Amino acid sequence: MYVAVKGGERAIDNAHAFLAEERRGDPLVPELSVAQIREQMALAVNRVMAEGSLYDPDLAALAIKQSRGDLIEAVFLIRAYRTTLPRIGASRPIDTADMAVCRRVSATFKDLPGGQVLGPTFDYTHRLLDFALAAEGLPPVAPTAPVRDEAVPHVTGLLDRDGLIEQALTDDTAPPDLTREPLELPASRALRLQALTRGDEGFILGLAYSTQRGYGRTHAFVGELRIGTVAVEMDIPELGFAIEIGEVEVTECETVNQFKGSKTEPPQFTRGYGLVFGQTERKAISMSLVDRALRWKELGEDYDGVPAQDEEFVLYHCDNIQATGFLEHIKLPHYVDFQAELELVRRLRSEAMALREAAE
Repeated sequence: MYVAVKGGERAIDNAHAFLAEERRGDPLVPELSVAQIREQMALAVNRVMAEGSLYDPDLAALAIKQSRGDLIEAVFLIRAYRTTLPRIGASRPIDTADMAVCRRVSATFKDLPGGQVLGPTFDYTHRLLDFALAAEGLPPVAPTAPVRDEAVPHVTGLLDRDGLIEQALTDDTAPPDLTREPLELPASRALRLQALTRGDEGFILGLAYSTQRGYGRTHAFVGELRIGTVAVEMDIPELGFAIEIGEVEVTECETVNQFKGSKTEPPQFTRGYGLVFGQTERKAISMSLVDRALRWKELGEDYDGVPAQDEEFVLYHCDNIQATGFLEHIKLPHYVDFQAELELVRRLRSEAMALREAAE
């Protein structure tokens, strides 16, 4: 028994050494630095920060390097590190109306206060491989992108003035913290949004896509998609007022959805909402669509039995770390369990053959 344990330890040590060698790759190729990952793979860094629930570009870049580019493994590393950090306080809710916008588009109004800002986006590229990038020459000189520091009002405010969209709910009670408390159903909208913003981008995207293909009752317009930096403020009891402790980049999406009305509400537009760390617009749009689909009960709509409307299905399966852990545990030794199954199948086969022979 002790020999098996020691042998297992040696095998694991060798696997770790082999992994480090594979992670480094060909030593003749210059090593990829954390700074390069942070600056040149920013979208991957943003996803790791969002799903890891920790805003730290340097640590996210380090996790990507350590995980050999496996973003779910990188998220796992970030979440594990996050549990070691002390909680010294809570910041005020960020005010996205005061965002320093670098990208802001609306699919509902062409001319809107503050204007449309295309910003850095793949939307208008031709999706053709740029072989010039393989030459690794001097970087192209891009025009300096203006960042709007003035307050930019939300587009949904235009509909709100005419009473054409549901009133945004205000709740001063502190929402539950999904990182410290287990998920309980039924969940409040605040808790659902926490789960969605931490959820796997591919899973949330698939659910959002399903609502657009008929597995849901919503027809959404992107009322506004905005990306930029917002100030993070914290109340200091000794000072008696709040101070700015830093800035974070976020992506916010508000969708406008058709609503035929209910017994208590007139026909109007309703909202879907998404807010994610970094430039993560695909995730923010997907999140807003799934958020709206999950609101069927509070809006008095019928349940169509589609996955995106099923709160338990969505919230219990959107977390990629839980999904990965449960999925990958089946590759670990299950020798005793399998031997029991093997003996059961053998016994059942023997009994079935005996009955067949007796019948003949």
